Amino acid sequence: MSQTEKPAVRVGIGGWTFEPWRDDFYPEGLARKRELEYASRKLTSIEVNGTFYGSQKPETFAKWHDETPEDFVFALKGPRFATNRRVLAEAGESVERFIASGVLELKDKLGPINWQFAGTKKFNPDDFEAFLKLLPHQAGGRTIRHAVEVRHDSFRTPDFVDLARRYNVAVVTAGDSDYPQIADPTASFVYLRIMGTEEGHPLGYAPKALDAWAERAKAYAAGGVPKGLHSVGGAPKAAPRDVFLYVISGHKARNPAAAMALIKRLK
Repeated sequence: MSQTEKPAVRVGIGGWTFEPWRDDFYPEGLARKRELEYASRKLTSIEVNGTFYGSQKPETFAKWHDETPEDFVFALKGPRFATNRRVLAEAGESVERFIASGVLELKDKLGPINWQFAGTKKFNPDDFEAFLKLLPHQAGGRTIRHAVEVRHDSFRTPDFVDLARRYNVAVVTAGDSDYPQIADPTASFVYLRIMGTEEGHPLGYAPKALDAWAERAKAYAAGGVPKGLHSVGGAPKAAPRDVFLYVISGHKARNPAAAMALIKRLK
């Protein structure tokens, strides 16, 4: 985000293919090949989980670009081959292969890359810094933004927060889950994944909970740190930030409704 641009708050879900969504999110009779086209006009972003498990063809990324609105953005999961390893410093080839796999075919619709780590992965400062050094911030003339999703309590330390800030890498903030929450802004954008939707609420969350997450997103975008979340390091320099918020897991059938309710509150 340049100094002249206003921060954007984007809200979405994980993927767009889930059978229960055909019961209440997608219109009856909608062809499966049009699900992305439809979802991208109800949401402002989608996190792609499939890239975590395997590579996609350049033609696929180009197709996703062409099927979605001009201001839509995809977040991509980095491949597990890079993060599920004992020595992260040896992930260079996997990182390079992923960046060269065709992701740049998304053009301006390429959002942040989320590098997700297993819950058993502990914080090793030297090795984790070696991994952050492998993440390119420019490729093919485009800016590449990175986030790391860590799930072991050993990362809840100011040393980790300082390290992420040094490399302008966002730490994914986990919401409504058992994962350790690190709500510190560490990059020029913020990445949230909230996981508390419930079957008993038509919109996935109670109205007060939706209000709270919308206000937190606004606070991050304005350059602050929201109340009610757990930070680890010192307060960052106040600066407007783009925000990416994904409704993930929980009662997945309700996630599109929750995301759309948040988008409505953020307008």
